[in-house]
Amino acid sequence: MKKWIVVIVITVFFSCQNNQKQVEIWKQEIADTEHAFSEMAKTDGIPKAFVTFAADDVTILRGKELIKGKEALKESYEKRASSGEVSLTWAPDFVDVSSSGDLGYTYGKYVYTSMDSLGNKQSSEGIFHTVWKRQPDGTWKFVWD
Repeated sequence: MKKWIVVIVITVFFSCQNNQKQVEIWKQEIADTEHAFSEMAKTDGIPKAFVTFAADDVTILRGKELIKGKEALKESYEKRASSGEVSLTWAPDFVDVSSSGDLGYTYGKYVYTSMDSLGNKQSSEGIFHTVWKRQPDGTWKFVWD
């Protein structure tokens, strides 16, 4: 009987160790995706980045409005196409993922910069929070921002 208890304890120990390694891999995948998302916003523009990295069932809170679905997100960006120079930069300070590897989240600081009507640069800073969902193809897309 003692022999089986030892076998079970060892099996559980190594199983937990392997799962923790997998969780760290998933966290890195999410961090890498978040960085690619931010980089695309710099190089290709905010609308393209947000649409590219959004899941089909995305929900975004902007002001007091919930934008639900990728098509609604595209339409929202088309309606408020910005005139002038704008930029959005961010980086995650924290990344976590579920032990099952299907959901994760990030948060960190962002800086949004635009030009006002007089040509003066205006910046606002804040904290972002993004929820990521693993897609059937294994990629990560955000479902909440």
